[in-house]
Amino acid sequence: MNYYIVAGEASGDLHGAHLIRALRGMDAHAQFRIVGGDQMQQASGEHAVLHIADMSYMGFVEVLVHIRSILRNLKTVKADLIAYRPDALVLIDFPGFNLKLAAFAKQHGIKVFYYISPKVWAWNTGRVKKIKRIVDHLFCILPFEVDFYAKWGMEVDYVGNPLLDAISQHHTNKQFKQSNGLDNKPLIALLPGSRKMEISKLLPEMSRLVKLFPGHQFVIAGAPNFDKSYYQHYIHGADIPIVFNQTYDLLKHAEAAVVASGTATLETALLHVPQVVVYKANALSIAIGRRVIKVAYISLVNLIMNKEVVKELIQEAANSNTISKELDQLLNNKIYREEMLAQYQALQERMGTPGASEKVARQLLAYLK
Repeated sequence: MNYYIVAGEASGDLHGAHLIRALRGMDAHAQFRIVGGDQMQQASGEHAVLHIADMSYMGFVEVLVHIRSILRNLKTVKADLIAYRPDALVLIDFPGFNLKLAAFAKQHGIKVFYYISPKVWAWNTGRVKKIKRIVDHLFCILPFEVDFYAKWGMEVDYVGNPLLDAISQHHTNKQFKQSNGLDNKPLIALLPGSRKMEISKLLPEMSRLVKLFPGHQFVIAGAPNFDKSYYQHYIHGADIPIVFNQTYDLLKHAEAAVVASGTATLETALLHVPQVVVYKANALSIAIGRRVIKVAYISLVNLIMNKEVVKELIQEAANSNTISKELDQLLNNKIYREEMLAQYQALQERMGTPGASEKVARQLLAYLK
């Protein structure tokens, strides 16, 4: 089978790579064309038609500012999709781009599979009707999504969460500190996101924490689509090491973490690291978001548990002063810390077991045959 797989950001690139490996194990004749990042390139042995470094924009205003680039990228992928004519188009998350691509593929008779549901339960639930029309099969990774889609008369496949696969397959580097030249102080992990907007707005606030916690060493988890010089531009001379492609090792060695809202919040929880969640965007994007988003929380941890397990500091609240107060609680309030870890354990039980990538690959092949 020929597969065309599209991911537009770092988390999708990770899940896409695992799916490619699973498909290779089940389909001896699998051929791939990809839109993604370094991990999908490595798994497929193919060069990406477009790289995630040139695609990932988040926020209403940010999308408008880069609309020409987005439309150009969409035109490029559409033309390449028609030229390649795959047996299956597999779209991973990234709904602003991928739903447009799904509609185009459907018009041209290409089977459309969507892996990781667009977050239509958060805002604009009317998009379910569009998804039902243009997507042949939808694979969901969050437990509550099955009931949500059922209310709209749509049957979906729940496959579990691919993060469980990635975490279960990770082998801890016990020499992590030594191999990265870190000292013996307890670590605090800084995860400022994988998009330019997130990093530019969150990292300056994160970097100010260094002086407030002299007994700890702060370490930044770098996204693979940036280099050290990019991060150094936002830490204003603070002594903060940056590590790349070692986020799980960093978290496994960390006493606590400050994490940009996104997939990383769930990864941090599944690795049992107490965290504070932060998020900042363009003020107009936030204002629009607050009017249209229908859920009570922004972090996946709180959404899945349907209560506040981790503290969320958004926009003006995401400053070094408020972050430091929450971080102090995570480090020094034993009861507070242990309650969060107990909630993480309940979260893990709710999430189920690894195997999402294999389940998607197996069901995708069954549908194709």
